[in-house]
Amino acid sequence: MDVAVISMLIAPLILFVIFVAPIWVILHYRSRNKISEGMSQEDAERVRELAQQAERMRDRIRTLENLLDAEHSNWRQNDRG
Repeated sequence: MDVAVISMLIAPLILFVIFVAPIWVILHYRSRNKISEGMSQEDAERVRELAQQAERMRDRIRTLENLLDAEHSNWRQNDRG
């Protein structure tokens, strides 16, 4: 290969090794450490709160569906179109 072609390939490679690769490795291992730590106490509490809210919403939806079933037995068919 020609010297000009080799130098055109080596320059980007050197820039990658000096600038991009170290940042990439640092960010990669930082994210792996965060994943291995698991959820924080705050995150776990938030998940519990959301699960409780979801349970309450499910109960409310069931109650509303039971009321609609009692008052308008064909409401599910009317809703589809």
